[in-house]
Amino acid sequence: VQLQESGPGLVKPSQTLSLTCTVSGDSITTKYYYWTWIRQPPGKGLEWIGYIAYSGATYYNPSLESRTSISADTSNNQFSLQLSSVTPEDTAVYYCVRSKEDGTYWYLEHWGQGTLVTVSS
Repeated sequence: VQLQESGPGLVKPSQTLSLTCTVSGDSITTKYYYWTWIRQPPGKGLEWIGYIAYSGATYYNPSLESRTSISADTSNNQFSLQLSSVTPEDTAVYYCVRSKEDGTYWYLEHWGQGTLVTVSS
């Protein structure tokens, strides 16, 4: 399974950050996987943003929920992230990840290489 992020590397404050993850080697509708976005600001730890499930259901980090939307394009086997009203604090390396859970733990199985998005005027 391979995941590849794509999108602008520079976004202006107050605009919307848009990234796409192209998946190969698996279908995003395969049970029971969750197609996840995670980010890491410079010098900080990982932050889970949210996911879109194989079923199309979505779930977001409550701290980002009001600004986040994750959608899927099954015809192109892609899923996308939109984060609105960005500030410099949204500057981070953004990763797309295939994950699954067993009722107790989450497993972050396959990662994209990550893409740096800088928010700056």
